[in-house]
Amino acid sequence: MNIFVGNLNYSSTEDSLRELFQPHGEVASASIIKFRDTGRSRGFGFVEMPNSQEARAAIGAVNGADLDGNTLTVNEARPREDRRDSGASRRNRW
Repeated sequence: MNIFVGNLNYSSTEDSLRELFQPHGEVASASIIKFRDTGRSRGFGFVEMPNSQEARAAIGAVNGADLDGNTLTVNEARPREDRRDSGASRRNRW
């Protein structure tokens, strides 16, 4: 299951994110999304946990937890919307 983690401190690392979730089950990956041009954190990331039951337990345990001074918002990640659709809808408004 892919888990969204929001309100990350800009100094948080992928290792600290992984360590936060590991007590709740196997973590396949942990990534922090960054701006392409600067490499600076965008303040959110994703954790992939292969076991859905462990992932749901982790969401419940970590949502609202503190990491590096920030209170996290954690939930199941939603599929990404197609950017082309959103651009077309903006263009067609006129």
